[in-house]
Amino acid sequence: MPTGKASPAPGAPGALGTASALETSETDESHGSTWIFETFGIFKAVSTPEIPRTDGDSRHAGPGRPRIRLSRTRLFRRPWALAALTAGLIAAVIGVVGLVTSRGHPAIVPRPVVKLGVVPSGAAVAAPGPSASQPAAPPVALSIPAIDVRTTLIRLGVTAQGTLQAPSSTSVAGWYTGSPRPGDIGSSIIAGHIDSYLGPGVFFRLRLLRPGNLVYVREADGRVAIFRVNSVRMYPKDHFPTTTVYGPSPDAELRLITCGGVFDRATGSYLSNVVAYTTEVAAPAQ
Repeated sequence: MPTGKASPAPGAPGALGTASALETSETDESHGSTWIFETFGIFKAVSTPEIPRTDGDSRHAGPGRPRIRLSRTRLFRRPWALAALTAGLIAAVIGVVGLVTSRGHPAIVPRPVVKLGVVPSGAAVAAPGPSASQPAAPPVALSIPAIDVRTTLIRLGVTAQGTLQAPSSTSVAGWYTGSPRPGDIGSSIIAGHIDSYLGPGVFFRLRLLRPGNLVYVREADGRVAIFRVNSVRMYPKDHFPTTTVYGPSPDAELRLITCGGVFDRATGSYLSNVVAYTTEVAAPAQ
């Protein structure tokens, strides 16, 4: 496209932005006109006979040398041009989305649930205090309405390598029996899978928890311990803070653990762990 300012036709008030320049006659189209595209407009380069200049400058005039006049044509008069521009923008958007999703992240992205889960019924367990003497019963079920989790709890131990045993199924979570029971003083541990080749696992949306969300643990005696989310953290597995997660705590606390971060296809596992930190809250007044 020419970079200089187009010379206006004789008698015209300007090269662009006038009513006479906006309208293009059928005669112009019959003289070999060419179209020049820009991002938000279309210009038509029209070949017209050279008109001798009166300033004596022979650099811009000569026998038989054409001049170029640019005229802006209404975009809606060329529907095919609008279609081409729209297709180009769509292709650019698709390219950006493809670049973002091709950087090693899991193909399945957890989305917030639209409908919240059901809050379990049952007598709530009072938060333990200095005078608390009755220990909590073993946990049998877990419910997290904010991310639509409802699962029974199995018991987990440690592997021969000394790591936390993973649940045998992706659809259930498990309580680590080497940690306090949920509702007792200390850091109780419940773990679950994020997903598998079959689809999302029980803790697929764990990282979407936010401070203030409630977690309900049903005990074997029918009582329910209620925990409130304090924070959610992600740690590289190579730098997992074992003492912080599994270590002692002055209150009845619950840690929910799953995998997360980038999925390593070479090893078939995620490179990080997601940990939700929760603290037991007082039972509501009856």
